[in-house]
Formats: sequence, C-alpha cells, structure tokens
Amino acid sequence: MTDFPTRLTRALDLRYPVLSAPMAFAGGGALAAAVSQAGGLGLIGGGYGDDTWLAEQFALARGARVGVGFITWSLRKSPALLTEVLRHKPAAVMLSFGDPRPFADEIRATGARLICQCQDLGHVMDAVEVGADIIVAQGAEAGGHGKQRGTLSLVPEVADYLTRHAPETPLVAAGGIADGRGLAASLMLGADGVLLGTRLWASDEALVAPGHHAAILETGGDGTVRTEVADIARQIAWPRGFTARIRQNAFTDRWHGREEALRASASSVAPTYRQAFAAGDPENTGVWFGEAAGLIDRIEPAAQIVTRLCAEARALLTRPF
Repeated sequence: MTDFPTRLTRALDLRYPVLSAPMAFAGGGALAAAVSQAGGLGLIGGGYGDDTWLAEQFALARGARVGVGFITWSLRKSPALLTEVLRHKPAAVMLSFGDPRPFADEIRATGARLICQCQDLGHVMDAVEVGADIIVAQGAEAGGHGKQRGTLSLVPEVADYLTRHAPETPLVAAGGIADGRGLAASLMLGADGVLLGTRLWASDEALVAPGHHAAILETGGDGTVRTEVADIARQIAWPRGFTARIRQNAFTDRWHGREEALRASASSVAPTYRQAFAAGDPENTGVWFGEAAGLIDRIEPAAQIVTRLCAEARALLTRPF
C-alpha cells in the first residue's frame, strides 16, 4: 500500500513516487534493489549494452522488483539485447535519447511498463504517439546526458501538454532533484513523482569509485559543466544536440572549448581517460554527476535517501503557508 499516493505510485504499485535513474556504469542491481525495497522503483542502467554485465546486475538484485533503462540509439545497434533482458521480467523499461518506436511493442508484450525519458516537447510528442505508460521530463540540471531545457519550465509545459493529449499518463520530473523540496516542487509543477540520479549516485550501493564519491562532497552546484569532451575522449559518437553534465576538473579544464583538438588526439587520449576512470581518479576523467551536487553532504544508503526525501516532501506539502 502506498504511503504517498500519486498517479505514479498507483501505476507502478509503489509506496513512494521515486524512481532511480538507470545510470550507465553506476546504477547496478544492488542500487536498483535497494530503491525498490525502500518503496520506489529501481532501474538498472543498461548503458551501451553489455549482456554479461546486465545478467550479473539482475542477479545482484536478488529477485527484487526492478526495471532497466537503455540508451535508445545504442540499443538499436544490438536489439537482441532487449530480448535477452526482457527474460528477466523487469517491471519497467526506460528508453532515453532516441526513437522508442522500434522497441515499444516488444516491451509491452512482456507486461513491462514503457517509460520514455524526454528532454524537449518533440520527444514528448513521440512518447505520446507511441503510447508510453510513463513520461520523464529531464531538465539540463541532471548529471550525464541531456539537452538544454531547465526542469522548472520543462516539467509544467510537459504537464500541460499531457493534460491535453494524454491525460492519464503519469509524469516524472528529473534534473536537479536531491531532497524533499525537489519532490514537493515537482508535484506542484504537475509531476506525479521524481527520477533521482545524482542523489542516488551518491549512495552506498552505487557503483561509484571512492574518489568520485569524495569529489561530489567537495563540489557545489557551480562545479559542473555541460560538455562533449567525455564522449570525444571515449570515442562515443552521441547524436547531435546531446551533451553530458560532468564535474569540472583538470580533464574538462584541459579540453572543454578545445573539442577539435581533442578529436584530433582522441586515439591517444582514450586509453588514458579510461584508465583514469577505472582507477577512480577524480581529476583526469569524466565524473558523472549534476547540479544537485550542491545539495549533497554525505554518502549514505539508498533506502535512507528515499525515505527521508519523501518524509521531507510530505511535511512541506502539509505545512501552512
């Protein structure tokens, strides 16, 4: 039974209106399970598609009711990966950064809910046309990949569009949300719940190196940058219009604004970048968190984050103004 009734909790049979972002490389099975067991729905990060890793993460979820998320343009290169993952019977599949149409029918045929993450109104229109069960409006404050719209204006604009065109579809807000104020504000803007990325990246269960966790505790909201340099260094060709928000550090200072020089050097930079990431170096690789860093002062269990955030929001929503 839900402790915090919204259309999202009713649609997914949740206690709390909270989803964990399917963060590539960081959102594994243990984090997804912890969020689900706390009363939200945890999503394993499918990332660029590693079937062995995904099987391991579903095993680490230990039978918890979890979902999964994919980078849609990458999934199109290996569509059989979706078929394999659906054998694990995820509660939901989130598609982001690409056309959901090629995968919608297969997802629905298994009984999983289709969640479409959108960064602008064009994406929302596509999601409505494909009949998405849940729509996520992601603002540019978010860590990782996204576009340019801010959460504060995007969420109510999407809410108004859904009221006119898909009034039964729950809306989830994402980007810059890290505490009860963010959940309460999202509900006031017309959302039915929130998707937490950066706040859960800073959790005990996230697959994040200690050095990167230490870096977020030292970083304020001004300490991130939207940039292409991490993708150039990794030699991953993201579609035009998408950039990534990462921590400003020695790596971004060296290359942000010098993208053409980095492209020319990418073959030699890539191994160093990847080695630094594997080593948990906070200065010479991409550190993938968003503006909500300025609201985070400790690394703690995911369950504590979810329950505290919802308690804070309930208190704010019931207090007199």
